[in-house]
Amino acid sequence: MRGDAAGGRGYGSELAPWAIVLVSGTALVVCGGMWLGGTLGAALTGSGWSSPPFTFATFGTLLTDGPGKLWPDASPAGVITGIVLVFGTAVAVGALAARRVLRYVSRPRGLAGNRELASMTPAGIAARARDLRPSLKGREHLHPDETGNLLGDLAPHGPELRSSFEDVELDLMAPRAGKSTGIAVPRVLRAQGAVLLTSNKSDVYSVTRAEREKAGRVWTFDPQSIAHTPRGMWWDILADCHTIEGARRLAGHFVASVNDDQSKKDFWISAAQNTLTSLFLAAARGKASVLDLLAWLADPADRTPVDLLRDVGMIAMAEQLQGTVRGAVETRDGIYETARQCVACLLDPEIVAWVTPDPKLPQFRPHQHVLGRDTLYLLSKDGGGSAAGVIAGLADTTLRAGVIAAERMGGRLDPPMTAVLDEAANVCRISDLPDLYSHLGSRGINVVTLLQSYRQGSRVWGEAGMDALWSAATVKLLGAGLDDADFVEKISKLVGNRDVRTGSVSRSRDGTSRSYSYRLDPVLPADRIRALPKGTALLLATGVRPALIRLRPWYEEADADVLSAAARAETAAITERAARTWAAGPHAPVESAGRWQRDAVSLDKP
Repeated sequence: MRGDAAGGRGYGSELAPWAIVLVSGTALVVCGGMWLGGTLGAALTGSGWSSPPFTFATFGTLLTDGPGKLWPDASPAGVITGIVLVFGTAVAVGALAARRVLRYVSRPRGLAGNRELASMTPAGIAARARDLRPSLKGREHLHPDETGNLLGDLAPHGPELRSSFEDVELDLMAPRAGKSTGIAVPRVLRAQGAVLLTSNKSDVYSVTRAEREKAGRVWTFDPQSIAHTPRGMWWDILADCHTIEGARRLAGHFVASVNDDQSKKDFWISAAQNTLTSLFLAAARGKASVLDLLAWLADPADRTPVDLLRDVGMIAMAEQLQGTVRGAVETRDGIYETARQCVACLLDPEIVAWVTPDPKLPQFRPHQHVLGRDTLYLLSKDGGGSAAGVIAGLADTTLRAGVIAAERMGGRLDPPMTAVLDEAANVCRISDLPDLYSHLGSRGINVVTLLQSYRQGSRVWGEAGMDALWSAATVKLLGAGLDDADFVEKISKLVGNRDVRTGSVSRSRDGTSRSYSYRLDPVLPADRIRALPKGTALLLATGVRPALIRLRPWYEEADADVLSAAARAETAAITERAARTWAAGPHAPVESAGRWQRDAVSLDKP
């Protein structure tokens, strides 16, 4: 009992000096403010600088007898006003200082701050933009969107951060975590050059279409009626198939749309890709159509593609295709059936019409698109029957057209091209995207790939491919809802550890003593990464420490009312078009689908 009492008295006696200092300091501040405020008020009201003695008696007089006795020639109202102004100023300065302190205290320890991210802040990114874009040199004032791609605001209170026009981005977020509202829509709206967007929904299209029409022409490729847009264009799917490389790439996109893992191609998948390559090459070189190609697939005994390849001097390809046709019947039929499954979406007349020449409609030309400020929306459903192979083919052709245009410009597109591959694992499976990623960034093509998880990407490109995509991305955003425990644990290790000081107090009869120890704790444990709030993301950029940012959804920007009105109008138009489609019935004739199309897609030869 005595020991406890002694310890308690020791602890209380230790705090007593600090209590005296606190009370004395408060009294000094209050008295000083009243003395200074009253003197200033008197001077400002015309009685001159006449300060009373700075003593406690002076303050007692002020409280009991009022300001008239201390400043007899001054207006009492002026004296009181001066005191209020001094204390008001002190409170404002104190609040500002407290706010700065709270900002410093609330900033997550161990993450990057303003100094580390200087190259991504407005001043740093503007200097980088002048180096990358010759058209900006000599201009003193630049619009923020001309300098880089908006990522968000550094948590908790800014500044805004942007990536450069040579960065390529990979974003992993769960559904409804802000991919569309905080990344896809702002990136499309703020794009400086040509735009390419892939999606399986019409939300981004509805918000951005009206604004993009102000920048340039809008091309909507909607073969499966995601936005129920009337067909207003056509694309020559065989345009780049005059070379073996182009034909193989197109065949690879169709194969990827049905193959869940590109790293595990079995015999039938590989053989089907080789066969499709030969058929695409024969159709392009022989000036045949996609419908002719479907007929060749339906009848493996048809020698037309072999003859076409021979006629144009592609003897080796002709012999290879002939060898497949003359092989064992079971093997040949298995290869052709696999190839038919890969291009099954072209059996739908509503899809094939978009890639069939139509003299009544304008043709989309990727090599012209990448040089302007036009927008290309590629919309497709995912799952069975999707047009993912066609979408991937058109997206890949457009990206490669951007590379060619950049090479002709001296190495980089100016203004840069923006490609937002939303739902890339579902509707835009470009098989060699991981290999193209870093190269696209060096050409001024800003690619943003949006995935729901790391594992989703691994299913499409394989573990090695997804690792390559992760490594090639110079900017990575990890948002809310990442539930892969192994992946989140790896991210926690990448973020790193920090020293945490732990204090302990021991009390005895002789007094109180303190000691401190240090331990390493994760800056962001796995559970905190998984529980990131919606609208926030962990930023991993090349060459800097990780940072926590707040996304900037389009509906929180200054022009949100205008965009909302445009989105409502577009959504109403989509609903009306959908109602007309359903009213027409499931057997309504397909627009521009002639007799030859209907006959070709109904072929079912053994």
